[in-house]
Amino acid sequence: MTTPVHTTPAAAHRAGPLAPSPLFWAVLALALGGFGIGTVEFTTMGLLKDIERGLGLSTPQAGQLISAYALGVVVGAPVLAAAGARLPRKRLVMALAAFIALANLSSVFAGDFGSMMVSRFAAGLPHGAYFGAAAVLAGSLVAPTKRGWAIAAVMSGLTVANVVGVPFATWLGQAFGWRLLFVVTAVIGLAAVIMIWRFVPFVPAHPEASIRRELAALRSVHVWLALLIGVVGFGGFFATYTYISHTMTAVAGLAENLIPVVVALYGLGMVLGNVVGGRMADRSVMGTVYRGLALVAVVMVLYALAAVWWPSALLMVFVVGASGSMLIPALQTRLLDSAPHAPTLASSLNHSALNVANALGAFLGGLVIGWGWGFTAPAYVGAALAVLGLGIAAVSGRLERRAR
Repeated sequence: MTTPVHTTPAAAHRAGPLAPSPLFWAVLALALGGFGIGTVEFTTMGLLKDIERGLGLSTPQAGQLISAYALGVVVGAPVLAAAGARLPRKRLVMALAAFIALANLSSVFAGDFGSMMVSRFAAGLPHGAYFGAAAVLAGSLVAPTKRGWAIAAVMSGLTVANVVGVPFATWLGQAFGWRLLFVVTAVIGLAAVIMIWRFVPFVPAHPEASIRRELAALRSVHVWLALLIGVVGFGGFFATYTYISHTMTAVAGLAENLIPVVVALYGLGMVLGNVVGGRMADRSVMGTVYRGLALVAVVMVLYALAAVWWPSALLMVFVVGASGSMLIPALQTRLLDSAPHAPTLASSLNHSALNVANALGAFLGGLVIGWGWGFTAPAYVGAALAVLGLGIAAVSGRLERRAR
């Protein structure tokens, strides 16, 4: 464990008494990469109808683009995290941020369904490994009792993206063409590389780090149960968000040009949920998981019922964002606790799990919509999956107590 980042008295005097600390700039640099990831991931869902029209796709085909990105995350997170195990984490995070920029830039030039599928799969590859390595790096800069806060701070890039980046990129895509989304993401990714190089302190790789040491985490039943909680518990959450623009326009009756407002409300909810979830995880990791999943189940049902009236629909969009993001710091911390000797892989696998949930959610949401059950049906699927995830969490907690 490295010592927390601190400022010497001389440096503090030069910076001024109100200047942000080195830790602030380091976390901000790491969060910027997450900001770019969040902007492209969630704006793609918000611009799904524009991409459908631009490439001449059906709604289920457009949903497959979301699934292709999620599959890239699932594949890339363990592979890139394990392959980069011997690299100093700062260099690994910089390389992954550059990968994110270049892969998303390739989507600007995709001209048909096949090339866009390949591009979105490639763009997903560094997603989980970036968040995993960045979270571990941030956690190494603070005391162990502040890990939940540090992880939440890095993840705040993802949540703030839904308040600032996603609404702006959605408006930009609607007004000037959806391809500009991927140009913006590439610029953010390159800016993250520069800021990480400038502000994040060098943290050497663990002297015993290796691919074999990282992969040893997969022998833990607690790691697999934590991953399963993420896959099942979040599956319906993503099913709901993937088709949120369809629900808001077709069910709530909102005009399409108000979708940026919808995603901004969702993002504000994510910011609040992330902050609250990080504080709760520092007190009780599994307690946060239990409460979070129970809350998600209730919220999904209320969202489906409230979607028929636009004021209540907008309120519940905020609540959906808050309830879901509350779980993320706890799941990330749970995986780190389950695999202390392979933190990068374990932390990265959390995003693999969430993107399996993303792919599962997009598929199940499209399935029930295709059956003619309506655009609120995915929310009921989400409630059922959250209850199932809560059952898996209960089994995981019981096994841990028995082991103790």
